[in-house]
Amino acid sequence: MDSSLFRLSTPTFTLPRARPSLSYKRIHCQNQRQSDNVAFDEAAFEAERLSLDAKARETMMAQSSSSSSSSNGGDPKAWKWVIRKRIWDTMEALNIAQNPRPVHHRIPNFVAASTAAKNLSKLKEFGVANCVKVNPDSPQKQVRFLTLSDLVSCAGEKKLLTPQPRLRTGFFSVLESHMLTPSAIYEACTSVGVAKYGRSIGLDEKIKVDLIVIGSVAVDPKTGARLGKGEGFAELEYGMLRYMGAIDDSTPVVTSVHDCQLVDDIPVEKLLIHDVPVDIICTPTQVIYTDTCISKPQGIYWDKLSPEKLGKIRILRELKSRIERETGQKLPCGPSEKLPPSAPRRR
Repeated sequence: MDSSLFRLSTPTFTLPRARPSLSYKRIHCQNQRQSDNVAFDEAAFEAERLSLDAKARETMMAQSSSSSSSSNGGDPKAWKWVIRKRIWDTMEALNIAQNPRPVHHRIPNFVAASTAAKNLSKLKEFGVANCVKVNPDSPQKQVRFLTLSDLVSCAGEKKLLTPQPRLRTGFFSVLESHMLTPSAIYEACTSVGVAKYGRSIGLDEKIKVDLIVIGSVAVDPKTGARLGKGEGFAELEYGMLRYMGAIDDSTPVVTSVHDCQLVDDIPVEKLLIHDVPVDIICTPTQVIYTDTCISKPQGIYWDKLSPEKLGKIRILRELKSRIERETGQKLPCGPSEKLPPSAPRRR
């Protein structure tokens, strides 16, 4: 294999940031629901999550069908759906897919995802990271577990930063193993567990993220170009962390995928300005340093953000209002899009 795949490019610069305090009072580690003396309804939370997930997948399916059925060159993202469908179809046909199935319109879970996670945990970048941001999808569950169980750390106890699903009930949650009993760690790696045990943070949190783990549908090992499932939340999360000063261009971005998700036909010139490239790819059989030359997003690109998505994500509205107050200028808005309806929110 090309030796360039095993080199991590030297970062061009690092933005100065103050390191946050690593000590938290126990009282801050309690879930907000607990502090309100309201019992956390796990069944209701999971039912709502699954309902919203199904509706989101229906919407993405409609977008995918619309793009593939039209010969129209007017949709700048149509080519992405072609690649996504090919990967999803392949994984199902070869029985590489794991539950939840079908993997279409998801970050696909795959056979030996735990092996890819183990390879990721052996990375030097993971070993020295104090705070790891990991996406909430199924194939990265073992990454979240290894982060919390801290089996391989040489930097002391790690913090796990994970976004709340579709950012619909808040922003990010922080979990640390000292917040949990050993028996609760595995549950804390699930969406329900994050809501149950995590400490919610806001835009003013002073936090430094040392490593980002991101889910992918397809990724090019030569360029680092990546495709997600099509909702754009990974890009929004990345942009908000940039705004907070939690990350910069030098923060490594890693993805764990099956080898069949490695592709060579993502046209770099067609990527959008907010698309996040990856520095490192971990599969069940190999670790690839992409030496990517693709620029990383510098924040939220408001002219790409639809009013519908803005209307459904409170944290984005708060950020937009804050920036407009600070600058005295109204931010632009992107084109409209069709979004799935929201289920009633329960406590």
